[in-house]
Amino acid sequence: MTKTLARKRVLVTGGTRGIGRGVVLAMADGGADVVTCYQSDTDAAKALEAELSERDGNHHVVRADIAQETEIDRLIEVCGERLGGLDVLVHNAGAISHIPFVKLEVADWNRVLDTNLTAAYLLAQRAMTHLRPGSTIINIGSKVAEIGVPLRAHYTAAKAGLTGLTKSLAKELGAQGVRVNLVAPGIIATEMAERATDHERAAVEERLEGYRKRIPLGRLGDPADVGAVVAFLASDAAGFVNGAVITVDGGM
Repeated sequence: MTKTLARKRVLVTGGTRGIGRGVVLAMADGGADVVTCYQSDTDAAKALEAELSERDGNHHVVRADIAQETEIDRLIEVCGERLGGLDVLVHNAGAISHIPFVKLEVADWNRVLDTNLTAAYLLAQRAMTHLRPGSTIINIGSKVAEIGVPLRAHYTAAKAGLTGLTKSLAKELGAQGVRVNLVAPGIIATEMAERATDHERAAVEERLEGYRKRIPLGRLGDPADVGAVVAFLASDAAGFVNGAVITVDGGM
Protein backbone atom coordinates (compact mmCIF):
# COMPACT_ATOMS: atom_id res chain seq x y z
CA MET A 1 0.00 0.00 0.00
CA THR A 2 1.25 3.47 -0.88
CA LYS A 3 1.94 5.48 2.26
CA THR A 4 0.18 8.67 1.17
CA LEU A 5 0.11 9.94 4.76
CA ALA A 6 3.72 9.18 5.66
CA ARG A 7 5.06 11.50 8.40
CA LYS A 8 1.62 13.02 8.99
CA ARG A 9 0.77 13.49 12.68
CA VAL A 10 -2.92 12.89 13.22
CA LEU A 11 -5.48 13.28 16.02
CA VAL A 12 -8.79 11.44 15.63
CA THR A 13 -11.40 11.95 18.35
CA GLY A 14 -13.66 9.04 19.24
CA GLY A 15 -11.54 6.56 17.34
CA THR A 16 -12.10 3.21 19.04
CA ARG A 17 -15.42 2.16 17.51
CA GLY A 18 -17.46 2.44 14.32
CA ILE A 19 -16.57 5.24 11.93
CA GLY A 20 -13.80 6.53 14.19
CA ARG A 21 -12.06 3.18 14.22
CA GLY A 22 -12.31 3.00 10.42
CA VAL A 23 -10.70 6.44 10.18
CA VAL A 24 -7.90 5.58 12.62
CA LEU A 25 -6.99 2.39 10.76
CA ALA A 26 -7.08 4.16 7.38
CA MET A 27 -4.71 6.82 8.73
CA ALA A 28 -2.33 4.27 10.22
CA ASP A 29 -2.39 2.17 7.04
CA GLY A 30 -1.56 5.33 5.09
CA GLY A 31 1.62 5.80 7.11
CA ALA A 32 0.47 8.41 9.62
CA ASP A 33 1.26 8.53 13.33
CA VAL A 34 -2.06 8.62 15.18
CA VAL A 35 -3.34 9.71 18.56
CA THR A 36 -6.97 8.84 19.23
CA CYS A 37 -9.22 9.05 22.24
CA TYR A 38 -12.17 7.32 23.83
CA GLN A 39 -14.49 8.18 26.70
CA SER A 40 -15.35 4.97 28.52
CA ASP A 41 -15.25 1.77 26.44
CA THR A 42 -11.96 0.28 27.61
CA ASP A 43 -12.54 -3.03 25.81
CA ALA A 44 -12.80 -1.28 22.45
CA ALA A 45 -9.75 0.82 23.32
CA LYS A 46 -7.67 -2.26 24.12
CA ALA A 47 -8.81 -3.97 20.93
CA LEU A 48 -7.76 -0.95 18.85
CA GLU A 49 -4.42 -0.73 20.64
CA ALA A 50 -3.78 -4.36 19.69
CA GLU A 51 -4.61 -3.66 16.05
CA LEU A 52 -2.40 -0.58 15.94
CA SER A 53 0.50 -2.47 17.51
CA GLU A 54 0.57 -4.64 14.38
CA ARG A 55 1.03 -1.59 12.17
CA ASP A 56 4.07 0.58 11.67
CA GLY A 57 4.04 3.98 13.30
CA ASN A 58 3.83 5.86 16.57
CA HIS A 59 0.25 5.36 17.76
CA HIS A 60 -1.48 6.14 21.07
CA VAL A 61 -4.97 5.52 22.45
CA VAL A 62 -5.82 7.81 25.37
CA ARG A 63 -8.88 8.39 27.52
CA ALA A 64 -10.50 11.83 27.23
CA ASP A 65 -13.98 13.30 27.51
CA ILE A 66 -14.07 15.95 24.81
CA ALA A 67 -17.24 17.45 26.23
CA GLN A 68 -14.86 18.95 28.82
CA GLU A 69 -12.70 21.92 27.82
CA THR A 70 -9.85 20.90 30.13
CA GLU A 71 -9.79 17.43 28.57
CA ILE A 72 -9.48 18.96 25.10
CA ASP A 73 -6.54 21.04 26.26
CA ARG A 74 -4.90 17.92 27.67
CA LEU A 75 -5.53 15.99 24.45
CA ILE A 76 -3.81 18.65 22.36
CA GLU A 77 -0.89 18.60 24.82
CA VAL A 78 -0.64 14.82 24.40
CA CYS A 79 -0.29 15.29 20.63
CA GLY A 80 2.59 17.69 21.20
CA GLU A 81 4.28 15.39 23.69
CA ARG A 82 3.85 12.08 21.86
CA LEU A 83 3.82 13.14 18.20
CA GLY A 84 5.87 16.32 18.39
CA GLY A 85 3.05 18.34 16.84
CA LEU A 86 -0.03 17.92 14.70
CA ASP A 87 -0.76 18.02 10.96
CA VAL A 88 -4.28 16.60 10.77
CA LEU A 89 -7.23 16.98 13.14
CA VAL A 90 -10.25 14.71 12.61
CA HIS A 91 -13.22 15.44 14.86
CA ASN A 92 -15.34 12.31 14.85
CA ALA A 93 -16.49 11.87 18.46
CA GLY A 94 -20.14 12.51 18.98
CA ALA A 95 -23.14 11.92 21.20
CA ILE A 96 -26.66 10.99 20.17
CA SER A 97 -30.00 10.10 21.76
CA HIS A 98 -33.54 9.61 20.53
CA ILE A 99 -35.97 11.85 22.39
CA PRO A 100 -39.30 13.42 21.33
CA PHE A 101 -38.80 17.16 21.01
CA VAL A 102 -41.44 18.03 23.62
CA LYS A 103 -39.54 15.86 26.12
CA LEU A 104 -36.06 17.06 25.15
CA GLU A 105 -34.45 18.53 28.26
CA VAL A 106 -31.75 21.18 28.34
CA ALA A 107 -29.24 18.72 29.81
CA ASP A 108 -29.67 16.35 26.83
CA TRP A 109 -29.52 19.26 24.38
CA ASN A 110 -26.30 20.56 25.94
CA ARG A 111 -24.66 17.13 26.10
CA VAL A 112 -25.19 16.48 22.39
CA LEU A 113 -24.27 20.03 21.30
CA ASP A 114 -21.17 20.10 23.52
CA THR A 115 -19.79 16.81 22.20
CA ASN A 116 -20.65 17.23 18.53
CA LEU A 117 -20.29 20.95 17.94
CA THR A 118 -18.69 22.87 20.81
CA ALA A 119 -15.89 20.32 20.96
CA ALA A 120 -15.20 20.90 17.25
CA TYR A 121 -14.75 24.62 17.89
CA LEU A 122 -12.48 24.05 20.90
CA LEU A 123 -10.39 21.36 19.19
CA ALA A 124 -9.82 23.47 16.08
CA GLN A 125 -8.97 26.56 18.11
CA ARG A 126 -6.52 24.75 20.40
CA ALA A 127 -4.99 22.76 17.53
CA MET A 128 -4.00 25.97 15.77
CA THR A 129 -0.96 26.14 18.07
CA HIS A 130 0.37 23.19 16.04
CA LEU A 131 -1.23 23.45 12.61
CA ARG A 132 0.89 25.02 9.88
CA PRO A 133 0.34 25.72 6.16
CA GLY A 134 -0.49 22.40 4.54
CA SER A 135 -2.31 21.10 7.63
CA THR A 136 -5.95 20.12 7.58
CA ILE A 137 -9.03 19.83 9.77
CA ILE A 138 -11.69 17.25 8.89
CA ASN A 139 -15.03 17.16 10.66
CA ILE A 140 -17.28 14.13 10.57
CA GLY A 141 -20.80 15.38 10.03
CA SER A 142 -23.90 13.48 8.98
CA LYS A 143 -26.38 13.19 6.15
CA VAL A 144 -29.09 14.11 8.69
CA ALA A 145 -27.91 17.73 8.59
CA GLU A 146 -29.49 17.98 5.13
CA ILE A 147 -32.74 16.16 5.75
CA GLY A 148 -33.58 16.21 9.46
CA VAL A 149 -34.62 13.19 11.53
CA PRO A 150 -37.47 12.84 14.02
CA LEU A 151 -36.47 12.43 17.69
CA ARG A 152 -33.01 13.86 17.03
CA ALA A 153 -33.54 17.61 16.86
CA HIS A 154 -30.47 18.24 19.05
CA TYR A 155 -28.23 15.89 17.03
CA THR A 156 -29.41 17.29 13.68
CA ALA A 157 -28.89 20.86 14.88
CA ALA A 158 -25.37 20.00 16.04
CA LYS A 159 -24.42 18.39 12.73
CA ALA A 160 -25.92 21.26 10.73
CA GLY A 161 -23.93 23.67 12.88
CA LEU A 162 -20.81 21.64 12.21
CA THR A 163 -21.33 22.16 8.48
CA GLY A 164 -21.56 25.92 9.00
CA LEU A 165 -18.49 25.94 11.23
CA THR A 166 -16.54 23.98 8.61
CA LYS A 167 -17.40 26.37 5.80
CA SER A 168 -16.57 29.45 7.88
CA LEU A 169 -13.25 28.06 9.06
CA ALA A 170 -12.37 27.00 5.52
CA LYS A 171 -12.49 30.67 4.51
CA GLU A 172 -10.77 32.06 7.60
CA LEU A 173 -8.09 29.42 8.13
CA GLY A 174 -7.60 28.85 4.42
CA ALA A 175 -5.83 32.20 4.34
CA GLN A 176 -3.28 30.62 6.69
CA GLY A 177 -2.87 27.54 4.50
CA VAL A 178 -5.02 25.27 6.69
CA ARG A 179 -7.74 23.37 4.83
CA VAL A 180 -11.07 22.55 6.54
CA ASN A 181 -13.53 20.01 5.13
CA LEU A 182 -16.42 17.84 6.27
CA VAL A 183 -17.37 14.25 5.52
CA ALA A 184 -21.08 13.45 5.89
CA PRO A 185 -21.72 9.71 6.20
CA GLY A 186 -25.08 8.19 5.40
CA ILE A 187 -26.13 4.82 6.80
CA ILE A 188 -23.13 3.01 8.25
CA ALA A 189 -24.32 -0.43 9.33
CA THR A 190 -21.94 -1.01 12.22
CA GLU A 191 -22.79 2.34 13.81
CA MET A 192 -26.47 1.44 14.17
CA ALA A 193 -25.75 -2.12 15.24
CA GLU A 194 -23.35 -1.00 17.97
CA ARG A 195 -25.90 1.39 19.47
CA ALA A 196 -28.72 -1.19 19.48
CA THR A 197 -29.66 -3.04 22.66
CA ASP A 198 -30.57 -6.73 22.51
CA HIS A 199 -34.23 -5.70 22.69
CA GLU A 200 -33.81 -3.33 19.73
CA ARG A 201 -31.68 -5.56 17.53
CA ALA A 202 -34.47 -7.15 15.47
CA ALA A 203 -36.03 -3.76 14.76
CA VAL A 204 -32.65 -2.32 13.81
CA GLU A 205 -31.98 -5.18 11.38
CA GLU A 206 -35.37 -4.58 9.77
CA ARG A 207 -34.63 -0.87 9.48
CA LEU A 208 -31.20 -1.54 7.96
CA GLU A 209 -32.76 -3.79 5.34
CA GLY A 210 -35.14 -0.97 4.44
CA TYR A 211 -32.23 1.43 4.05
CA ARG A 212 -30.33 -1.09 1.93
CA LYS A 213 -33.18 -1.19 -0.57
CA ARG A 214 -33.03 2.62 -0.94
CA ILE A 215 -29.29 2.75 -1.69
CA PRO A 216 -28.49 2.53 -5.42
CA LEU A 217 -25.21 0.69 -4.75
CA GLY A 218 -27.20 -2.07 -3.06
CA ARG A 219 -25.31 -2.18 0.23
CA LEU A 220 -24.89 -0.34 3.49
CA GLY A 221 -21.84 1.74 4.29
CA ASP A 222 -18.81 0.47 6.17
CA PRO A 223 -16.47 2.48 8.42
CA ALA A 224 -13.69 1.78 5.91
CA ASP A 225 -15.69 3.65 3.24
CA VAL A 226 -15.60 6.77 5.40
CA GLY A 227 -11.99 6.18 6.43
CA ALA A 228 -10.87 6.12 2.80
CA VAL A 229 -12.45 9.52 2.08
CA VAL A 230 -10.98 11.05 5.25
CA ALA A 231 -7.55 9.68 4.35
CA PHE A 232 -7.80 11.31 0.93
CA LEU A 233 -8.73 14.67 2.45
CA ALA A 234 -5.80 14.38 4.85
CA SER A 235 -3.36 13.68 2.03
CA ASP A 236 -1.46 16.13 -0.15
CA ALA A 237 -3.54 14.88 -3.10
CA ALA A 238 -6.42 16.94 -1.68
CA GLY A 239 -4.31 20.07 -1.41
CA PHE A 240 -6.87 22.22 -3.28
CA VAL A 241 -9.95 20.81 -1.56
CA ASN A 242 -11.20 23.31 1.01
CA GLY A 243 -14.67 23.99 2.43
CA ALA A 244 -16.09 20.84 0.86
CA VAL A 245 -18.88 18.69 2.24
CA ILE A 246 -18.42 15.18 0.88
CA THR A 247 -21.37 12.87 1.35
CA VAL A 248 -20.58 9.17 1.73
CA ASP A 249 -23.98 7.49 1.44
CA GLY A 250 -23.98 5.29 -1.66
CA GLY A 251 -26.28 7.72 -3.47
CA MET A 252 -29.19 7.24 -1.06
